[in-house]
Amino acid sequence: MPALTTTSDGFLLHGEPFRIISGALHYFRVHPGLWSDRLRKARLMGLNTVETYIPWNHHQPYPEGPLVLDGFLDLPRFLRLAQDEGLRVLLRPGPFICAEWDGGGLPDWLTSDPDIRLRTCDPRFTGAVDRYLDLLLPALRPHLAAAGGPVIGVQVENEYGAYGDDSAYLKHLADAFRARGVEELLFTCDQADPEHLATGSLPGVLVTGTFGSRIEQSLARLREHRPEGPLFCAEFWIGWFDHWGGPHHVRDAADAAADLDRLLSAGASVNIYMFHGGTNFGFANGANHKHAYTPTVTSYDYDAALTECGDPGPKYHAFREVIARHATVPDEPVPAPGPKLPPTPVELDSRADLLPLAASLAAAVRTDVPVTMDELGQRTGYALYRTTLPAEGDGLLHFARGVGDRAQVFVDGAPVGVLESERHDVSLPVRVPRPGAALEVLVENMGGVNYGPRIGAPKGLLGPVSFNGTDLTGWDCRPLPPDPDALPFAPAGDTPVTVPAFHRGTFEVGTPADAFLALPGWTKGQAWINGFHLGRYWNRGPQRTLYVPAPVLRPGSNELVLLELHGSTATRALLTDTPDLGPENTW
Repeated sequence: MPALTTTSDGFLLHGEPFRIISGALHYFRVHPGLWSDRLRKARLMGLNTVETYIPWNHHQPYPEGPLVLDGFLDLPRFLRLAQDEGLRVLLRPGPFICAEWDGGGLPDWLTSDPDIRLRTCDPRFTGAVDRYLDLLLPALRPHLAAAGGPVIGVQVENEYGAYGDDSAYLKHLADAFRARGVEELLFTCDQADPEHLATGSLPGVLVTGTFGSRIEQSLARLREHRPEGPLFCAEFWIGWFDHWGGPHHVRDAADAAADLDRLLSAGASVNIYMFHGGTNFGFANGANHKHAYTPTVTSYDYDAALTECGDPGPKYHAFREVIARHATVPDEPVPAPGPKLPPTPVELDSRADLLPLAASLAAAVRTDVPVTMDELGQRTGYALYRTTLPAEGDGLLHFARGVGDRAQVFVDGAPVGVLESERHDVSLPVRVPRPGAALEVLVENMGGVNYGPRIGAPKGLLGPVSFNGTDLTGWDCRPLPPDPDALPFAPAGDTPVTVPAFHRGTFEVGTPADAFLALPGWTKGQAWINGFHLGRYWNRGPQRTLYVPAPVLRPGSNELVLLELHGSTATRALLTDTPDLGPENTW
């Protein structure tokens, strides 16, 4: 029997009345050295539960395994820490999670199959899911409530009603969890829309809703769909995520707190999305693609109750007051903001140009027509394509099927233009200085689509490339996993850099503390500190700083490396004590 059961209008935990007051906290977006801190702050705000997705693509990066369960992905440790803090846990293993995460959490080795029918009963899909669960569930069973652990609920899929109507697929997932020893309460989660609720739910499985406002209307729709059972908002949206080139989304704390009070006053349970957003470190960010491709920024601050660096924000205090009206809140002081590193300049005094070093970083595949990054086995990061141009003079480069997602074009090493899928670019005028000039195209994967039918869309060059109507052949297609440790850096010199290059500098730290990397004068690229990949920066904004977790730093000498894709008017960066996520748009 599950530890968490339902009544006609609520929950029982081990037979006693229980209201879920939960907050979303994705372990994979928070440095593991900070998990305990974030969980303690969740309890002190008055939460009795935390919720997390499980990103399949990172836990199983290869089809035959093994399962990755260490570092950022040490889910068993996260669950132990939650239990030590006295918190219950809701798990959302998907297999699809959305989460503004690369590919919605679906592995690229699966989504790159153009014939597979994702999130259906296609045996190629369900077979892969079953193999994944065979690896995952043995590691999780000791942490389920039936075994004395903190996990009291497991979600089946994620907002499936917005995607499909294959009820047999949903049943397959529910049966798969049960067959592998999950006794705990199962639930589905859909937007509070009658059609979504109808196609995304299962008989005998708890139905929950996702919404951020119109509380009474949303709860009424849940009740119309299921006349009895707990009312549970499994994602109470208190903020939103940002896209490159857009604003930083914020929501007024008093407005969000008033809606939280309405939820709790109606007797509903809640999962605040997000309690703490964290960061899309490395290449983890996702993207949307409705009318145009729009990648998500590195920060997942989400205007959450805890800021990206874990400081209590305005919503933390407002929510704590609301929760105290409906439940017991710990009689302990509200956490103070954490220490910050004092402003620290970093001089980037050595560099390594990327294009001349490409051949030493990875072997090329020779083809007549460019192949995608997926076909090169390079799902994240970059790929470099090289051929020669047959004639000199002015002409038009045409990319028959476009690029995925952003391409920088060089002729004999000189930059001549950029194409972006976001703008639907397919052509570029160029001047060729001589017959046989080298054409190089550096393509960046800006993040896999995480919602809707375009999940798994290919990256790289997507088809033939022509110059003045003549197809170009004889391509060297090279995956480029950026690895600063493998580069021969040399003194930077005084010559301005206008081509892709790695830049390196060192700086001193007394006592490590959280910081924010500001890059005025730099254009676009990636940043690493002490080998830790902070993520993508771009002067397009809105995000202007990258979060640097304190555990990434060390006393004494530290190293900063930038991969700058364009050029810079600066030779230094700055570690500052204040984040800058861009101009705000209040909703």
